[in-house]
Parts: sequence; structure tokens; C-alpha cells
Amino acid sequence: MKRTVSRPRRTKPTPMLWLGCDAFAWMRLLMAHRFAVHYSRWPVALIISAISPGHTLLRWAQEAIFGRRVARTPIEHGPLFILGHWRSGTTLLHELLSHDPRHAAPTTYECFAPHHFLLSRSWLPRLLGGLMPVRRPMDKMAAGWDRPQEDEFALCLLGQPSPYRRIAFPNHPAPDADLLDLRRLPSAIQRRWKSAFLRLVRQWTLRSGGRRLVLKSPPHIGRIPLLLELFPDARFVHLIRNPYVIYPSTLQLWRLLYSIHALQRPSWQTLPEYVLSTFTHLYERFEEDKGLIPPGRLHELRYEDLIRDPIGQLAALYRQLDLGDFAPVQASIQAYLSQIKNHETNRYFLTPDEHHTITQRWGAVIQRYGYSSEPRP
Repeated sequence: MKRTVSRPRRTKPTPMLWLGCDAFAWMRLLMAHRFAVHYSRWPVALIISAISPGHTLLRWAQEAIFGRRVARTPIEHGPLFILGHWRSGTTLLHELLSHDPRHAAPTTYECFAPHHFLLSRSWLPRLLGGLMPVRRPMDKMAAGWDRPQEDEFALCLLGQPSPYRRIAFPNHPAPDADLLDLRRLPSAIQRRWKSAFLRLVRQWTLRSGGRRLVLKSPPHIGRIPLLLELFPDARFVHLIRNPYVIYPSTLQLWRLLYSIHALQRPSWQTLPEYVLSTFTHLYERFEEDKGLIPPGRLHELRYEDLIRDPIGQLAALYRQLDLGDFAPVQASIQAYLSQIKNHETNRYFLTPDEHHTITQRWGAVIQRYGYSSEPRP
């Protein structure tokens, strides 16, 4: 199948993402991939190797200062999980829900410095300001250390099983589907993942003063049993977008991430199949598991409806999930929508061959959520 999204222009690699590893997580990542760092990325790897012990020291210091408080922090409100495939509009929804002062979301700094953000968040982001672009490269949405971010980055940098390890070594075989849903991993590894995630949630809850957390991570679509085990009172909102847009947009996302953050020179050959199979796997798991969510705890909506009527869709979401009165936050959300009203989304096109493959591979999801399989002019 021919690819339509052009290769991104070669981007000078930056160590920003992997700078968040402590010494132990960094060495485990390198050892798992047999130190297969391309010679052009050696300077990046040396910088990370020099900085990672500092993260370890800060982690120990944070544990000494905050460890007992974190362990005693109650989670009074089950998190609100935003479920959705990459490039389905979950970032927009994350931003909107974070404007409610009753909610809190992990920030980019907290997800990129998960070992010690309670200790360092008041001073270290100022020193790292030059590493953070003001716009996300994949869609030009606002970026910054204080913007809401995916918790999957934090788990990956803590050394937990995550498909995001592929960003570092994209030329190695695609990560097993078990890294998406975690269900077939050995029980000891699952316990460590759950312990790490629960500790992160307690840290974010402590930092936010006990507010309800709004968490977003695409792999969570396949992790509903684990999430319900940890947080029986959790709520879920599932956002779906036209799969014929998701496919080329996700290709572009991974190409940009690999170009900027990989420790190899990406070859791209296996990427289209990875995107196709990952989507299928996640939605198979979601359909199997969403019946486990108690009534009134899951709300589903289409990205296109959210864009058409954001206030109406959010009001319905608040009613369905019993999130409290929507009226007090409506003005704040409308102000944010006014700020981004001129934002233009990326445009993509598909060849007939690509369109046919997507229809064949993703047809069940396309039909289930009412999208047309007819090619657009």
C-alpha cells in the first residue's frame, strides 16, 4: 500500500524526551535494544547518560521528603479517563476538561520528569524552557511545560512497559501488542506497572489538592480491566474520529516523533502496518471490555460532533458522567474556544489503494460509529 503522507523534513534530534529517564530506566532501555544507537545520535545518548544519574538523586530526595505523604494521599474522586486513538482529538478534549477548576491534569513537565516533579516543579522548568517548543510539531497546537500531557510518557520514562519505547528504537521489531493492553504480561510485571501508575496518580492528586484527575493515554483503550481494578469509581469518555483521517494523521505523528526523538535513523518500512494493526488491536480490546464499565460511567462521542457543538457536547458529557454542574465552567471553556477558533487542522489525502485497505482492515469500526466508507472527492 502506497503511503501518501510525505516524509517529514530531517529534523535535528533533541534529547528532550529521553532526558527524563533516570539512570536505571535509561540503562534498561538501552540494554533491551542492545545499545543499538546510531552513531549520529551518540552525542544525544551521551548527554542523557550524563544527566540521568541526577534524576536518580532527585528521585531519592523526593522519596525522602514526600514519600510518606504520597503513600497516605487518598484518591477521593476516581480519575476521568479520556479514551481515544492517537490523532482522534483527545488533546483538545483534555484541554477543555482541564479548564474546569474542579479537575486537574498531569502537565508536560510532570510527565517528562515523573521521578521528582513534586520536588523540582517550582524551579527546574524555568531552566529547561528552551527545550520546549511553543507549538506541537504534528498539529501546531499550543505546547508548554504547564500544558496537559499524556500519562503514558511518564510511565515510559519510569521504565514501565510501554509502546512508546518504540520512539527510541523505531527500526527494531514493533513492540508486542502486550505493551498496549498489558493483559498477557507476567503477573509480576503487571503488579509493578499498577504500583507505578497508582503512585503517579497519588502524586498528581497530592499536587492538585485532591481534585479529580483527567488522564489521557491512547493505550488505555485496551486497559479497561486494569484501570477499573485500580480505580473502581473511574469514569471514561471515548472519543472517536473518522478513521480515514486517523490513518494518515497517525502516520505523520509517528514520523515526526521518530525524526525528533529516535536514537536511530528511522527506516519507515514497517510503519503503515504498525498503524493498521495497532488500531485493530485496541478497538478489539475496547469492544470486549467496555461492558465492564458500570452504567453511567462511559460516554462516547464523535470528534466531528465535538467540533460542531463543543458546548452542547460537553454539557451532555457532564450529565452522563455526573461530573457536576456544567454552567460554572462554561464561560471559561468558551473563552478558550475563542482563543483557538482560527486554528486550522492538517489536511490529508488517501490513494484509492489506501482507502481500500483502511475499509478492509477497519471496516467494523467505521460502520459501528456511523462513518461513510465512500471515498471523498
